[in-house]
Amino acid sequence: MTSQMRIFIRDEEHDVEAFVVADSFVAGRAMGGTRMTTDVTVDEVAALASAMTRKLALAGVPIGGAKAGIRCGLPPGPHRNRVLAAFGRQIAPLLRGGLYLGSDQGITHDDRDLFFSAAGFDPQRRLSWLPCGWGDLWRRCREVTGFGVCEAVDTAAGELLGPDAVRSIAIQGFGVVGRAVASGLAARGYPVVAVADRHGTISAHGGLPVSALLDATDSTGSIDRWRLPPSLDLTTTPDAWLDVPADILVLAAGSGAVNDDNVHRVTPRLLVEAGNLTCTPTAEATLAGRGAYTLPGPVVNVGAAAVTGLLLTDSVGRCADPDSLVAGLFETVATIIRGNTTEVITRARSTDQPLSVVADALAAERVGTHAATVEPLTV
Repeated sequence: MTSQMRIFIRDEEHDVEAFVVADSFVAGRAMGGTRMTTDVTVDEVAALASAMTRKLALAGVPIGGAKAGIRCGLPPGPHRNRVLAAFGRQIAPLLRGGLYLGSDQGITHDDRDLFFSAAGFDPQRRLSWLPCGWGDLWRRCREVTGFGVCEAVDTAAGELLGPDAVRSIAIQGFGVVGRAVASGLAARGYPVVAVADRHGTISAHGGLPVSALLDATDSTGSIDRWRLPPSLDLTTTPDAWLDVPADILVLAAGSGAVNDDNVHRVTPRLLVEAGNLTCTPTAEATLAGRGAYTLPGPVVNVGAAAVTGLLLTDSVGRCADPDSLVAGLFETVATIIRGNTTEVITRARSTDQPLSVVADALAAERVGTHAATVEPLTV
């Protein structure tokens, strides 16, 4: 039975309710993103931290898994910034003690930099060799997770769908990752036939004009319908993305997007978890029984986590040129994700188990390689 360290944060003066969960430590370190939504729970954060342990193990990164959640739905502005600053001050001892908390749903890189500043935490103090600032590096690596998802889609489509499949794409969620997936797959020749943001679904049977969608999208992932060509199909019907015919469904939004209540509406043969825990285990089992595949998040959406972990553990070659460093990081992410995708699919072919079960078993094997430095947690 795995123990977790759970920390509850309550700052009534600044209206902060938050959770931090460390699932594992490797050599005194753990890391994961920070989720900010109105209804995030400690159990959700704990599940995400556990997934981070598996994700980093699969990537071969010697660091443990963690996650944070802030229960808040404030729009960008001074009040929200005060909440983030107060959160940063509360977690300052954790950051100094070996726990790194980055971005996740609802938290941008700028938000992360804000709570880092409030905490007096600068990760670059331990990385003096970096040829650019930490913030600048992440502006350059902004699309690395979406890039990794594209690598996974390319690999899995070739392995699972066959050479003659059209490989049309539906994307649920149009945040930083969803937008990078849309642009990346369109550039690789995949027709993107549907995109869903918080306001509904936009679709076109022959493929959407992805560049026009990107031009009409704000920083929060909301698409301005008035700026789109009139020929597109628009609907505000909840979950309409489930009903658009596609070969591949990319889940790039919140947890449990595909679940027992809607799994009967899923028609693509391949689902790809660009977000965390986006398909419930029972829904995945149902899909597997129908001959569909769900490529799990710990295999797919590791891009930003891998880059962060490799840098924090000094596991990348030092480079004096920012462009060369970023190119090398992207290539490393591609190698990790293509290799893991191929291995998980190959192992799954010899069993009747869903891909996530196979991936978890592979992650457990790799966690074992860090056994000498894994530190037990006391709850």
